[in-house]
Amino acid sequence: MTDATTSSPTDISAEELKRLVDSGEPFHLVDTRDVKSFNEWRLAGATHFFYKPDRAFDPDTFRSETGLTPEDPVVTICAKGLSSGALAEELVDAGYEDVRHVNDGMRGWSAVYDTVNIDTDGSVEIVQLQRRAKGCLGYLVADPETGAAAAVDPTRHVGTVREAAAERGFEIERVFDTHIHADHLSGGRRLADALGVPYHLGERVAERDPDFEYRPLRRNEVLAVGDVDVKALFTPGHTSGMVSYLVGEEALLTGDTVFIDGVGRTELQFGDEDAASGAALLYESLQGTVLAEPDPVTVLPGHFSVSNDGAYGAAPGSEVSTTVRALRTELSILHDDRGAFSEHVVESAPEKPPNYERIIAINRGRSAATEDEAIELELGPNRCAAE
Repeated sequence: MTDATTSSPTDISAEELKRLVDSGEPFHLVDTRDVKSFNEWRLAGATHFFYKPDRAFDPDTFRSETGLTPEDPVVTICAKGLSSGALAEELVDAGYEDVRHVNDGMRGWSAVYDTVNIDTDGSVEIVQLQRRAKGCLGYLVADPETGAAAAVDPTRHVGTVREAAAERGFEIERVFDTHIHADHLSGGRRLADALGVPYHLGERVAERDPDFEYRPLRRNEVLAVGDVDVKALFTPGHTSGMVSYLVGEEALLTGDTVFIDGVGRTELQFGDEDAASGAALLYESLQGTVLAEPDPVTVLPGHFSVSNDGAYGAAPGSEVSTTVRALRTELSILHDDRGAFSEHVVESAPEKPPNYERIIAINRGRSAATEDEAIELELGPNRCAAE
């Protein structure tokens, strides 16, 4: 907290903001970005107050628009930490007693992760890496006896993956992607290159003409990670090259084929005019492959939902999973026939992810991005599900 005798607010990082949110400590988050940016993506419960350092600050206007008094604990945030830092200074000068400022802003928030150990029978260890702001889910799959591990769907923040592996004594021997992603930049190739290990995609990814080297996986091909078998199941629909990974008899990592509360959209690759063809493929993948697995198999998706207003479709920091049985009995769209399913998938597709064509080009190896561009490309939640 800010001491009342100090003349400056307290700087905190986005990681510290996460801990503050999770602690349950009361505070009021004030977002200073423009209204369009605020409406498109924000933290749950944030209050909007547009501010730039060159704007005159009126404490009465701030109090009128936000309802916050000098006794209220305030945390300010913006895109990069500049405007919110300036507002925090103004609030301290205006007599606000407890003011904190997120020094890396929403850019920092986009790189915050939770790491969750998945409940298994002990024959395999699975770690779920949750990118809180975007809802992206990646995985470490490991043999508990040897520590041999594979990374599945790592994001571009490969250091987070490596740290999670090192903390558990895992040695990453393979890297897998389920598909060419459209909503975020994959870290798969970079992680594999850094570690000098194979990078795997399904062989049907060749249809999209990727411009990089990878080791293609055949339908039902099995690779060993220590004594754990990882089997490539072809599940096209969201993309033509989508692969789900069956880990022993324990879990199915489905990428964007199916989520805990919905299924993948199909028009990002197939286009609006041919989205129904992708939906038909997805229907066959779900009914003939995913639901053909035994009921107890744990289903681990590639995303959980995050809405523009920061609401989550799953509790961050807790296991995001379902089972084959739960999908079959509880996910209503899977009760539809082929026609109704396809119609629903096509008609319920949400707004397309921002810059998705540019992201796809980068993930195909057809272009490259600077770190600054990568940050900008990925701002905002994922939009990979048919709602």
